[in-house]
Amino acid sequence: MSSDKLIAIGDIHGCPETLKELLKKLKLYSGSTFIFVGDYIDRGPDSKGVLDYLIDFQKSENCIFLRGNHEEMMLQAAIDGDHRMWTLNGGDRTLRSFGFNKWPEDFLKSQYYFFLKETLMYYDTDDYIFVHAGMNPHVSIRTNFEWDNVDNFLWERSHVKETEIEWEKPVVFGHTPLAKPMNEELKIGIDTGCCYAYHRDYGVLTAVVLPDRIFIQQPYLD
Repeated sequence: MSSDKLIAIGDIHGCPETLKELLKKLKLYSGSTFIFVGDYIDRGPDSKGVLDYLIDFQKSENCIFLRGNHEEMMLQAAIDGDHRMWTLNGGDRTLRSFGFNKWPEDFLKSQYYFFLKETLMYYDTDDYIFVHAGMNPHVSIRTNFEWDNVDNFLWERSHVKETEIEWEKPVVFGHTPLAKPMNEELKIGIDTGCCYAYHRDYGVLTAVVLPDRIFIQQPYLD
């Protein structure tokens, strides 16, 4: 398969078995660029297992790892020791997957910390922008970059229902769980609530193959 494909993968949220099965379905596209849009951790049962798998996966495939709001909360908790906001958003399950009640001091020297610290806030190509959450829909992508509003890249949701979009090219994003992938001219949403298997509308991990806009999915297995 041609290596000019871009494969974007939605929010994994601590579900390694679901991730592994989805990547098996994507073996046809080995040699492409795999872009993970963030939120690898929290909520699901085995965040450590997800991180272990991704750290290993990047050794054999070309990978781009974006930072999600959950990675941002985890990094802040590890640095400043205040876990309250993070644990309220599923971080307690991540800690348990590591066998901790709180981060030990040597976590800041671990491969997990350095992996997360190196994640990108966005990935820009000629034809697409990849970001965890989104951008201000009322100004251009260029203006979004000039404003450098990191909170938008990590937390934005207003674009999901907005019909008037000022972006110059499509934005591929996760963060906001959707009952099915969003496939609009300027918006490609691929968070389908993998970790919410108990909810009838969610419980699926989604990838999109670009530029074809082929959506490949795997129901929750964890």
